[in-house]
Amino acid sequence: MVQLFPSIRPSSRNFNPGTYPSTTFESLDGTKTHLRYGNTRVNASLNLSFSNITDDEVGLILSNYDAVMSVYDYVRFTDANGSAGIEGVATGYFLRKEIHDAAGSGKTKLGLKWRYSGPPTVTSTFKGRSNVSCSFVGCLDSP
Repeated sequence: MVQLFPSIRPSSRNFNPGTYPSTTFESLDGTKTHLRYGNTRVNASLNLSFSNITDDEVGLILSNYDAVMSVYDYVRFTDANGSAGIEGVATGYFLRKEIHDAAGSGKTKLGLKWRYSGPPTVTSTFKGRSNVSCSFVGCLDSP
């Protein structure tokens, strides 16, 4: 079951949409051939930073990490947490949504599934307050 990320608004967000999978081959005479392996970007990354949050909020993030990684599941973001403040086209990368086509013949899933790429980093700033940094990697896994 996909785990909902806690409703804590990040202080900052760093998003890399990834690259298109490709390889360049270069021959001895300098001729280059470039092969592209798809039309969808891979290796998207998302870094969220939370400044001066309470110990209870830190606990929610760490509990979410444990819940997701203990079964190697996904994290789901909403407008109240990781994707808060993002509008327009970029929202499609963060939020996994089902879109029904006009004819009603099927559904299309937009967006990436997100997994933690490492454990959250917690830095205590003063009593009862901490800074937390979380890193995620976007996955194009099957629905």
